[in-house]
Amino acid sequence: MTAAAVAAGGLAFAGPVPAAQAEPRRDAVQQSIDKLVGVDRHPGALAAVRDRHGRTRHYTAGRGDLRTGEQVPVNGRVRIGSASKMFASVVVLQLVGEGRLELDASIEKYLPGLVRAKGVDASKITVRQLLQHNSGLPDYTESMFAPLGDFFPYRHVYLEPRELLDLANAREDGRPAGSGWSYSNTNYVLAGLIAQRVTGRPFNELVTTRVIERIGLRDTYAPEVGEQDIRGRHPQGYQRNPTTKELFDFTRMDPSWGWAAGQLVSTPDDLNTFLRALLGGKLLEPAQLAQMRTTIPTDPESGQGYGLGIFSMPLSCGKIAWGHGGDIPGYSTLNATTDDGRAATLTVTSLNGSVTDKSVAADRGALIDAALCAN
Repeated sequence: MTAAAVAAGGLAFAGPVPAAQAEPRRDAVQQSIDKLVGVDRHPGALAAVRDRHGRTRHYTAGRGDLRTGEQVPVNGRVRIGSASKMFASVVVLQLVGEGRLELDASIEKYLPGLVRAKGVDASKITVRQLLQHNSGLPDYTESMFAPLGDFFPYRHVYLEPRELLDLANAREDGRPAGSGWSYSNTNYVLAGLIAQRVTGRPFNELVTTRVIERIGLRDTYAPEVGEQDIRGRHPQGYQRNPTTKELFDFTRMDPSWGWAAGQLVSTPDDLNTFLRALLGGKLLEPAQLAQMRTTIPTDPESGQGYGLGIFSMPLSCGKIAWGHGGDIPGYSTLNATTDDGRAATLTVTSLNGSVTDKSVAADRGALIDAALCAN
């Protein structure tokens, strides 16, 4: 969720899968997921892979609970962090399609006077730029967690969206709107507030009725105010204490600081279903889906682009994948789908090494790449 953890949004693909892994897909994926667990990596991992024929296979590795030794539950529920941004973008784009919002209107039209960060002219920021991380707005999470990445002070703290915006307004690192891609969770807090303003309904209700229920996601939900536990079967999520360096069970937490930018709970299979429904036109009209898939570059070296709430990512086999991963204390998720119907989602049960250890990031990206490029 933090700007320092931007790798959560995309995939660090490692290029072609080595010949030693060029085995049937189940073996290749299982071998890859087994590599992700260990003392210096992650306590557990779970994945769902959908092939081009619509068949799904589930994978697990490691332990779902280090205290009891229980295995990782197949397709367990996890916090998906910034993968929630895809859902928020769908809600906003649906409202655009209904004529209730204008993509290229200033955010001042909908939220006059709310954005006051230094160096930012809110009148020049559009709704499109919010969804595309091209607004220049500072990221409120940089005030909460940087530079040490200490999530513990906010573990049980409930924060209103306006409080998150206040944190962003107090920062002095804003940039001119339209000056290039710069990941900021503030963009999606504002997108959620705009959706609420034009509909008169709570954001959680909007994402539930317009996305989750519409395509029948049985294990995905927006936590209620004050809800700190994860419902149903789930692996425990762990976070390393920055002071003691010990691994701590961080499963129970208040995710309100993520709100529209990152508070949803889901499963690997539900995320695959969502991605397929999205690209298949079941959530957006063709005009809005085309807008979502119109990208700007994020990293010239990787070839990645960012549309309206979704990354485009080149695969080693020449295909383009679409998705949006997410980091939140206890869980780190990667997901992607291709136009030929394949989809893959992987979650590991800690942030440790997810964005700081390049070998871990490469192994995670290689798993998704192998799953989507299999014959």
